[in-house]
Amino acid sequence: MFTVFPNARIAPSPFYDSCVAEGMVSASIYNSMVMPSSFGDKDAEYWRIIEGVSQWDVSVQRQVQLKGPDAAKLAQIISARDLSACQVGQGKYTPICNYKGMVINDPIVMKLAENLFWLSIADSDIWLWSTAIAAERGLNVEVSDPGVSPMALQGPKAERVVASVLGDWVHDLKYFWFCETEVQGIPVIVQRAGYSKQGGFEIYLRDETKGSELWNIFKEAGQPFGIGPGSPQTAERTESGLLSVGSDTDATTNPFEVRLGKFTSLGMEENVVGLPALRQIAEIGPKRQQLGIILEGDIPHPLGFTWDEIQVNGLKVGDMTNCIWSPRMKVNIGYALVSIDLDVGQEVVVIRDGKSVAGELATLPFL
Repeated sequence: MFTVFPNARIAPSPFYDSCVAEGMVSASIYNSMVMPSSFGDKDAEYWRIIEGVSQWDVSVQRQVQLKGPDAAKLAQIISARDLSACQVGQGKYTPICNYKGMVINDPIVMKLAENLFWLSIADSDIWLWSTAIAAERGLNVEVSDPGVSPMALQGPKAERVVASVLGDWVHDLKYFWFCETEVQGIPVIVQRAGYSKQGGFEIYLRDETKGSELWNIFKEAGQPFGIGPGSPQTAERTESGLLSVGSDTDATTNPFEVRLGKFTSLGMEENVVGLPALRQIAEIGPKRQQLGIILEGDIPHPLGFTWDEIQVNGLKVGDMTNCIWSPRMKVNIGYALVSIDLDVGQEVVVIRDGKSVAGELATLPFL
């Protein structure tokens, strides 16, 4: 048992008090914020998202705001995906790469107006990156944190909960599309999105003084549907094949190695950061690929602080980047970042805590 002491480097979210009241027992640090990871009953939290509706504090998914005459230009320069067809009210999932073509983030780029974009980011300082690129290119754009905090409702019953609060119009909202609205006078943006494959919405709180109020509105509305607290850190994300940049990638990982090739546009103009390198990687072909891995054994054995080495015939062929017990499959599963020469069905050995564990490579997603 240990305590993380609050300080100016670690920020609580507007929903922090609500999460404490819900019984939060553990959290991690993400984008310099406290991210809830468990409320004391992992099994209940897992099945809630599979069968019902789970309420998440995902304020750590910070927004980087690009505003000004060159906002669209900057959004494209730092995005490896072509955004030219993106419409107002639409979001697009896109890799952000460095000049070597390596993945450093994978935000949803949201177009709020012709000169206003949000990057809904994973864990890395894209505010600094965007500011530097804008200055380097001499762009007329303001890069800022708009003070927006998402709350997610995920699971097969999430849509019914959101509709009960906002109205039936949410049923027509397309995936990654969003709408500006209010919840009992609280300004929000509602987007069909979320870090699960079970369906759901993200509610972007625009008045950070109203966190507890907004949380309780949706909590009350979800009572008939068995709503309860949870977090993105469940087996569902691994079963569903969702990527976690920074966890499943390292400083040498390019988009083609981790199933992001279809979100990478190689026909854009040369001024996109990393594009020349990405073209070269695509021409030569990636050296690694991301596959699933199923481990031998019937005891839950999650991944520790580091990746586990994967071997074939005593030689390293890659790494296992995450591992978790799957309640539906009744086995430990994870992701393997391995040589492109290996195939699904390949038997491998994973070195875990100094011991060898048998495994088999599998397709993603698992379920």
